[in-house]
Amino acid sequence: MKKAIMLTLALTVFTAMSASAHFQMLYTPESALDKGETIQLRHVFTHPFADEHTMDMGKQHDSDTLAPVEEFFVVNKEKKTDLKSTLKPIEFKGNENSGKGFASEYKARSMGDHVLVIVPAPYYEANEEAYIQQITKTVVNVAGAPTDWDADLGLKAEIVPLTKPYSIWTGSTFTGIVMSEGKPVPFAEIEVEYLNHEVDLAKNAMGKAKVKAPQDSFVTLGIKADQNGKFTFGLPKAGWWGFAALGVGSDDQYKGKELSQDAVIWVQVKDMK
Repeated sequence: MKKAIMLTLALTVFTAMSASAHFQMLYTPESALDKGETIQLRHVFTHPFADEHTMDMGKQHDSDTLAPVEEFFVVNKEKKTDLKSTLKPIEFKGNENSGKGFASEYKARSMGDHVLVIVPAPYYEANEEAYIQQITKTVVNVAGAPTDWDADLGLKAEIVPLTKPYSIWTGSTFTGIVMSEGKPVPFAEIEVEYLNHEVDLAKNAMGKAKVKAPQDSFVTLGIKADQNGKFTFGLPKAGWWGFAALGVGSDDQYKGKELSQDAVIWVQVKDMK
């Protein structure tokens, strides 16, 4: 069932919108902080490389009312804190259209890792009469002290990093394990995209593209995990990279329709200077 959903969605994306993939963003400008500070966050469902379409988070098939975010929390030094009340609705402007998302602030003050997780409501993909839900992680570190970056949170769909996602040099690699409720997902299909635009926090908008793909297959890169759910990917350019493991979650139905419950993690790459 899950493979059928993933194949159908992939074919739809290819036909309707080139080779761009849907990615839930949990964006902040900097993941490695020298000291504690209040950080800005943007939560947007979009195509990060091509920016061809920005979706309305929480779109439903049976109502014009957008469904609310299910969870938004942070884990720091094994303590989980609910952040859902900090979400503020915004209209986020892509280069082709606008979509409804959220802005928030978070006080990343204590040393160590701050593992931010958003569980959005499933999004209805009308072309396929199916839903997509991307459970998304971004890790912010304060003062270089490692604490929670490699924690398995037991999420329904999750990528557990084996590489610190905030301290990656350009040209090195990122390794992770695709998990569902604490168990590895063998041979998971993973899509990889580069955030090819600067994000204007003041205007809640995408900037112009940084690079041009030589061919459609370079927009969304496809890899697979091994029999233990493990994967490694080389990162050729500085900036934010998103990894989405498709249909790996424990839920495959929502409101009587097919659901692809995906795991997403964002990692930030830096140039040596």
